[in-house]
Amino acid sequence: MRLAVPNFDKLVEVYKKSGDLSTILGPLYGRMEIQTQGGERVIYHKSVYNFDSLKAVLEENGFSNVKLYDWRERIHKDYDDHSQAHYPHMDKENGILISLNVEAQKLL
Repeated sequence: MRLAVPNFDKLVEVYKKSGDLSTILGPLYGRMEIQTQGGERVIYHKSVYNFDSLKAVLEENGFSNVKLYDWRERIHKDYDDHSQAHYPHMDKENGILISLNVEAQKLL
């Protein structure tokens, strides 16, 4: 399984860099307006994690081999999803990746 959720540690880093709370409110509280080729969209999420907290939740629910993944090395690298979320928006070369990209396995 692969997950891409807002990364609390990186949101703190963005806030410290920008000094502007409004830069992290959307990802922190679950509502973000984004620009797409089709126009503006609003997306939502329910929680914010750092790696340790998300790993603990996954392991408590039977997942193992929990690790970070690099979106550039996955099959969906050409699809702009949350795993590629950066601050400033779309600055994938110099920006801060604010997505916590985690993969894990669950044996049945």
